[in-house]
Amino acid sequence: MARSARQSKILELISIKEIETQDELARELRNANFDITQATISRDIKELGLTKILSSTGKYKYCFVGSDEQVISNKYITIFKESVISVKVAMNLVVIKTMKGLGSGLSSFVDKLNITELMGAVNGDDTVMLIFPTTTLASQAVVTLNDMLN
Repeated sequence: MARSARQSKILELISIKEIETQDELARELRNANFDITQATISRDIKELGLTKILSSTGKYKYCFVGSDEQVISNKYITIFKESVISVKVAMNLVVIKTMKGLGSGLSSFVDKLNITELMGAVNGDDTVMLIFPTTTLASQAVVTLNDMLN
């Protein structure tokens, strides 16, 4: 599978599980049908800018730490471009279809975009639904997201 799909899966995994070691991350990726080596995991962690923080359970875990003002890196935009199948509007909702298993990772990416009009996001395995207060704002978001794809 493509590097961007693997890295998107890594972002998804660390957002839903407390992953403390590279071995745990490799095991989770293998369970998700990714053929992975320790060197590749190490490189992905560095490229994604992951760090370890102390979790509420007292264990350290991998996470992505960024500020609200952070600029979205080209790496995340590439992951977005390669993971999204379509972006469509449905009244005041935006529906993003993704490759199987990447809904959560793409939902995290959308959160990093800091879209002020966005009321919330819900994701499934291969879908992200963005909720806007008006149809106009949803339509504007579709244009912006489709521009990122091109």
